[in-house]
Amino acid sequence: MALLLGPAVFFGPHLLAADGSSQSGFGDQGVLIGAVKKGFVEYWGAGSADYSPAMGSVVDYWFRFHVAKAVISSAWLVVLVALGVVVWRGFVRGDGVRRAWLAVAGAGITVGGLFSLVVALANVQGAVAPFTSALTMLPVGQRGGALGGTLAQVREGLAGDPASAPPALGVMIDDNVRYHVTMAVVAGVATLAFVVVSVVLWRRFAGTGDRRARTVLAGFGALCVVLALAMAVVGVANVSVAEHSARGLSDFFQA
Repeated sequence: MALLLGPAVFFGPHLLAADGSSQSGFGDQGVLIGAVKKGFVEYWGAGSADYSPAMGSVVDYWFRFHVAKAVISSAWLVVLVALGVVVWRGFVRGDGVRRAWLAVAGAGITVGGLFSLVVALANVQGAVAPFTSALTMLPVGQRGGALGGTLAQVREGLAGDPASAPPALGVMIDDNVRYHVTMAVVAGVATLAFVVVSVVLWRRFAGTGDRRARTVLAGFGALCVVLALAMAVVGVANVSVAEHSARGLSDFFQA
């Protein structure tokens, strides 16, 4: 299952997200970026808070893409955790060359598990705020053409009174808040989970006399403490950005 779900994280989301017609080419990064550029220019110029057809198509696709990727990566994480428990238990009980191979396999599974966790959290964030996630693909440094003119207007709107700017700017600011609040929430949940797991591991560490088991438990207990601190920092940082959403967008569009 681990070997199947790993590639599925990279190749499955597009297949599940595409609607079989206009979105079938979004699996190509260049095509998707082109669609985001076209949709954004159209949406900004439409003078409505509702997504234009081109922008709506991108946002719908990007929502389904993130949902699919979040589900697959979460399943991969569960499988890797279960597999990691089996492998590290084998390491504790094993001897000689077998133990060495199990240590290498366990380290690889642990790294894969951390990667799948990061992917899952990032895609939950993208699924909740797919519009902001899609905007991260805009070449905001472009100065010429229709996109360059639109980006200049966005910068002017963010520098002035957003209320006098096109309705799209208000949607962007609100969605950016949602984007960062989501990450703050998932980071907070992850922080709490790592704290709980760390406490459990250190309690087991204190209750066992087996040297090898204590080494494994201490290693993962310390790793959970570090990850809890990292997730807490991520959560606080995203709360700060959400509180100053317009300023964050201004920094982004200034490239």
